[in-house]
Amino acid sequence: MDLVEKKLYASPKNNRYLLTVTAIILILFSWSISAVNLQNMDESGWLIASNIIKGIVNPDLELLFNFTSQGVMYLLVETIAIAFLGTIIGSFLAIPLAFLSASNVVPKPVALLTRWFLIIIRTVPALVYGLMFIRVTGPGPFAGVLTIALVSIGMLAKLYVDTIEDLDISILESMTSIGCNTFEKIRYGIIPQLFSVFLSIMIYRFDMNLREASVLGLVGAGGIGAPLIFAMNAYRWTEVGSILIGLVVLILIVELFSNRVRSKLVKG
Repeated sequence: MDLVEKKLYASPKNNRYLLTVTAIILILFSWSISAVNLQNMDESGWLIASNIIKGIVNPDLELLFNFTSQGVMYLLVETIAIAFLGTIIGSFLAIPLAFLSASNVVPKPVALLTRWFLIIIRTVPALVYGLMFIRVTGPGPFAGVLTIALVSIGMLAKLYVDTIEDLDISILESMTSIGCNTFEKIRYGIIPQLFSVFLSIMIYRFDMNLREASVLGLVGAGGIGAPLIFAMNAYRWTEVGSILIGLVVLILIVELFSNRVRSKLVKG
């Protein structure tokens, strides 16, 4: 016991470090909370909030279970399609960029340059990309697909790089020693190590892209976001409730499914 106490008292004192970190956090917290302004929330704001809740409790069931192009079901399917196709395109485009970013695969200057390129891609918000693509392709789901694909590249490539840099090189060395060619090393040494992790990352990104696709509709890039903002601007709260219920249920189902699949992939 005496030895433990001696070790405890002999440990370096970091009180100054803790005080400094605490002071910085308190300053940042105080500065951030100064942006909170409740004075602008008048009676109309609380009334709108209560109307949204009433719309969720009493949704427009005819709109919710409408299978035409104006119904919630169709718009949810369109949102899923935008997120899915954008994720697939972004996932495949991110693979070569990930290998070009891996310092154990390419020279460090090339890896550094590619990583800077990916950082630039990640700095632009999805809504800004959406507005840009709408000017190019016009409003509609295609602009949403291109936006989701471009937004996905930055994050997917970053996560792919971490997996590539953790490759077990000893397997490749063993395959070289028994005379395997480059194709065989890629097919039996690299792909088995990367496939399940890459697929898990893709599913995780699809889960995120489903939310992004919902928001992109606000700028006219397809999906369920545009009808939602139109219904809110027109104070049609029962329609707002129907859209929100459909969106919440969809995201919950996709998240439960994706979590189950990802856990099986990671655990093998």
